[in-house]
Amino acid sequence: MKVHRTIPAAAEQSIALTIGNFDGVHLGHQAMLRRLREAATALGVPACVMTFEPHPREFFAPDQAPTRLTSLREKLELLQRQRVDQVYICRFNFDFARVSAQGFIQNILKERLGVRWLLVGDDFRFGARRAGDSGMLRAASRTLGFDVAEMPSVDVAGLRVSSTAIRDSLAEGRIAQAARLLGRPYSISGRVVRGDQIGRTLGFPTANVQMKHNRPPLAGIFVAQMEGLPEGPRAGAASLGVRPTIAGSGRPVLEIHLLDFAREIYGQHVRIAFLERLREERKYADLVALTRQISLDVEQTRAWFERNRPKPALMRNG
Repeated sequence: MKVHRTIPAAAEQSIALTIGNFDGVHLGHQAMLRRLREAATALGVPACVMTFEPHPREFFAPDQAPTRLTSLREKLELLQRQRVDQVYICRFNFDFARVSAQGFIQNILKERLGVRWLLVGDDFRFGARRAGDSGMLRAASRTLGFDVAEMPSVDVAGLRVSSTAIRDSLAEGRIAQAARLLGRPYSISGRVVRGDQIGRTLGFPTANVQMKHNRPPLAGIFVAQMEGLPEGPRAGAASLGVRPTIAGSGRPVLEIHLLDFAREIYGQHVRIAFLERLREERKYADLVALTRQISLDVEQTRAWFERNRPKPALMRNG
């Protein structure tokens, strides 16, 4: 997958394009990307995505913007899994925010990107003051020579799939529901870095995972799985929060105690998948009480994996 950090000055080829923030690359996004891929294949052009950095709401009102489900790196990795050919990252700034809806269509979509087929969501708005919509796109397409398709919302068990619904599920500890809307367990990726070694002194060494999320969408103690190691996924108990029992910076910390694992993995880029929330983060009277609770968390984690271990296929006589 080719990643463009800027929009080209002039189009070099025709493309099929969809536009959005794609935070989380959830089931609704995945349905859009499948439709994009099908149209691109039929037309013999690249399947392309335009996304924004930062999120427009982060630019206009950073204190009120929703927390991100995925960092830019995570989003790009997920888009690559969906067989996207090219991604255009639009730097959202004052200049971009002032582009009129008509200017966006004529200058960016037609002249600079060469859009031949465009897919947008049913609530898509664009241009200065969000003046543009799918109706404006369809009207312009008749004179500019590209096709416009609109993607309806995707529902799962009667719930509209959206990044907002996933954030709400994660914040409320409904990890399984978030996974249903995402089509996979929610995860955070990062590099394993050296921590303060407190877990080791308590008898439960942890791997500290450096996060790009300043405000992660979930907090607490979780049954989790580390992915990305050469030996395959490893089960563990993860903590994501500010560690109130231990004096710290007040910034969220992600750490995981891996079951039956003792190898050093500093510097490795891993992904932590959250499988079930055990409890909220709490402040304990002392480290003895904290150690006792960690021991219980690890026991519950081990029991969870025992219960959810894949069952071997039954042998049949021929």
